[in-house]
Amino acid sequence: MKIYKTKPGIVIEKEDKFYLLKDDWDLFVNDDHLFQKIEKLIQSSHEIENANQIIKEEILAPVGSQELWACGVTYLRSKEGRQEESKGAGGGDFYARVYEAERPEVFFKSTPQRVVGNNENVRIRKDSTWDVPEPELTLVVTSSGKIVGYTIGNDMSSRSIEGENPLYLPQAKTYDGCASVGPCIYVTDQPLDKDTKICLEINRNNLKVFEGSIGINQMKRTPEELVSFVFRECSFPTGCLVMTGTGIVPGNDFTLQTGDEIKISIDHIGTLINSVK
Repeated sequence: MKIYKTKPGIVIEKEDKFYLLKDDWDLFVNDDHLFQKIEKLIQSSHEIENANQIIKEEILAPVGSQELWACGVTYLRSKEGRQEESKGAGGGDFYARVYEAERPEVFFKSTPQRVVGNNENVRIRKDSTWDVPEPELTLVVTSSGKIVGYTIGNDMSSRSIEGENPLYLPQAKTYDGCASVGPCIYVTDQPLDKDTKICLEINRNNLKVFEGSIGINQMKRTPEELVSFVFRECSFPTGCLVMTGTGIVPGNDFTLQTGDEIKISIDHIGTLINSVK
């Protein structure tokens, strides 16, 4: 099943049928039994006919008051990319160590007001010269720490700033329009299939300038492990979203430009589309 946050309310999609609920987003998704709750609700709900129009024209980022957190260096390619960008500053060893360490890299990414949704603009910093999108499987987690759904995340990243010094990570990662999530939350009562693939495509002036893909089975750590570290000494009254890291890193000769179109697709979930501003 999929749920969409829209201006008219919460749209539920199951087997090509759509239902509209007038409910509070935070209360609705912060439920350890979200899948079972939705199954029960649609039994007494009426289908709607204009769902595709609502999703197309009135969709919002699937986040309410939840904080967005992120994890890094969870794929080998990410470790290599971080080492490449920081070797001049002598920081490459940090990334090699965290890839092998018991404790993963976990950091605060964004407050809700800095997160955009499908078909909205992400941003690159004016004080950065090297910028990339980071396509990431993103977990929807309740206040108790249970994963109840999955969405697509675009963790915009300033490689020039982080590469200059690892201590600049907050500036490289957190700013207005620094992240996008959506278009929906895929709700399932089973863990996501290990063969699930993440695909990235970047278009410039209607021409494809980059594409790549990776399976989530290439992640060094499990989603549950990452969530457990996010929740160490932190509480989330309405739950949170957790980006699980990227395994697709464009080469050192690539940087985003204003006007680029970013498409991130994940099996079962859909496609998240953003333009760079």
